[in-house]
Amino acid sequence: MRIGSREKSTARDMTRGPILQQLVFFALPLMLGNVFQMLYNTVDSIIVGNFVSKQALAAIGSTTVIVNMLVFFFAGFAVGAGVVIGQNFGAKNLDRLHDAVHTTMAATFVLSLLLTAMGVATVRPMLVLMRTPEDVFADAALYLRIYIGGISGLLIYNMGSGILRAVGDSTRPLYFLILTSVLNIALDLFFVLVLNMGIAGAAIATILSQFVSAILTLLLLTRTKDIYRLEWKELRIDWPILKKIFAVGMPAALQSVITSFSNIFVQGYINVFGSDVMAGWASYNKLDHFILLPMQSMAMASTTFVSQNTGAGDEQRSHRGTITAILMTCSVTGAIAAVLAIWAPGAVRLFSPDAEVIRWGAMFIRVNVFFLLFNCINHVLAGALRGRGDSRGPMIIMLSTFVVLRQIYLYVVTHFVANTPALVGFGYPVGWMSCCFIEVIYARIRLRRHTDKMLAEKLD
Repeated sequence: MRIGSREKSTARDMTRGPILQQLVFFALPLMLGNVFQMLYNTVDSIIVGNFVSKQALAAIGSTTVIVNMLVFFFAGFAVGAGVVIGQNFGAKNLDRLHDAVHTTMAATFVLSLLLTAMGVATVRPMLVLMRTPEDVFADAALYLRIYIGGISGLLIYNMGSGILRAVGDSTRPLYFLILTSVLNIALDLFFVLVLNMGIAGAAIATILSQFVSAILTLLLLTRTKDIYRLEWKELRIDWPILKKIFAVGMPAALQSVITSFSNIFVQGYINVFGSDVMAGWASYNKLDHFILLPMQSMAMASTTFVSQNTGAGDEQRSHRGTITAILMTCSVTGAIAAVLAIWAPGAVRLFSPDAEVIRWGAMFIRVNVFFLLFNCINHVLAGALRGRGDSRGPMIIMLSTFVVLRQIYLYVVTHFVANTPALVGFGYPVGWMSCCFIEVIYARIRLRRHTDKMLAEKLD
């Protein structure tokens, strides 16, 4: 083993101990970290919506889907890396874990440069494709160019924290996000209110804060004495490992990118209704992303839990952990949805005092929010399947429902039923419900086949 002797380990071995406790202790810091990470863009929206204009709020809202295409593609790569690292950690194969960490970070630096260049070059075509209104276009283009130009900080942080999650450490990335989220708020207020830089100031504040989180994560990885230590002199790509990472991560990345790309067309349907509806939709989406956090965090916990236990050869424990994660996620999301449905106007008012924006935002929330319970099952099951190394199945199912079926629905209702904001917004629940139905059937079939295969191997 090429790694130095360990001090007190911060890694979490999820192959032993109470399942509920392991999932909660891992997912809770992760969820809080995701909350603070979400605050980056949300604070931009709140400050800009209240102190600049509703057009500026609409501009930030309309850029979210473009930013997400880049971030989600990279997140898919992080999923693949996390599964490979987690399986090696569970199998106690420390040399391969060491190689996987260094391959992951070497590829991260290369991909960050490529995605930044590609993102900046496609700003204008993407905004045109979304039919962005003239009164929003200039602000949206400015915000995007600045944000994407500095997106490497976010990508490096996400990958570094993904390495930590794969070995069960979800706590220290949370500390970094708390610090940099507070920094982002302070910089937002300074650039927007003191320097009067408007939407450009909000974007600059965000990327500066993200670079601080990236630097802190890299310092942690290089200075730790634990088994996942990053050593610059050994930073290189192991091609067999990278191939395995892409085999797991690329389907997840493609699914995320294509889904985000399809959301550009959803945004196009919304943009037809003007800046009031656009701002209301932007406010709803910010709140929707917060509701998604418990299921996203538990999905990540499921991926780590299942990957470690699969590496250790304990499939029964992997299955019990998946069921526990689904029940926990549905309970938490249902409670949050109920509160938000009641408090919908007040929640939207955080983003804009405009009465029309509040009306449309509250409508979108109340139409869609409870259907997120279907998405709880979608996310946790997909995370568990990826933890077993199966990314292709969830990718095909989610692309078929979140993209193809949703676009068919939007075309049919807007051309043959009624082109209203409520019906357009309901395109999201249509995708969630159909995905849940298909994914549950698929997961049951896969589990049965895997169980039969293990039984046959034992009999042999």
